[in-house]
Amino acid sequence: MRRTLTALLMVAGLVVLAGCTAPEKATTSPSASSVDVDTPTLRDMRKAAGVEPCADGGATAVDGGLPALTLPCLGGGHDVDLSSLKGPMVVNLWQAFCGPCREEMPALQAFYADHGDQVAVVGIDYQDVQPEAALELVKKTGVTYPLVADPGGDLNGNGAFPRVRGLPYLAFVAADGSLAYVGAGGVSSEQELVDLVHEHLGIDL
Repeated sequence: MRRTLTALLMVAGLVVLAGCTAPEKATTSPSASSVDVDTPTLRDMRKAAGVEPCADGGATAVDGGLPALTLPCLGGGHDVDLSSLKGPMVVNLWQAFCGPCREEMPALQAFYADHGDQVAVVGIDYQDVQPEAALELVKKTGVTYPLVADPGGDLNGNGAFPRVRGLPYLAFVAADGSLAYVGAGGVSSEQELVDLVHEHLGIDL
């Protein structure tokens, strides 16, 4: 009995650790993934959280920009071609059981509430097989900016987007659609994000 309990605790620990570590290469794509991010339950959860609807941005793909990768809206809605999204924009990769993601999301939401009309924010629930837990975290942290899902990790190393080494991860998209900066996230305040936007996008807020 003690040996069985120990084994279960070890497995649980690995699951928690995996929430903040992204594999270099996913083995499945969103289209082939068994993870369904659009169910009646998820739609209800998304609506209850007040998350903004997903929508294409109307832009065209550019060299050095987000890849022409279409991802489903988390909790139902329009699929989104990432290359159509217009800058300036902050893109956040996160996951349900990633502790640093949990700490960062309120800062992203505060930034979105105050500056989203000048610099858009989009979240990507990345390589996450538990969309219900993801939307529970969304509601708990108060996030309302649009959210898409990449359960298969197709964004990883796609086009100009580098390999994701861990979560959270931030991408800053310039007005011309190019990726101005992509790297580790973990911002702790709205002001820190404001400063990063100034540094990487040249925008004073």
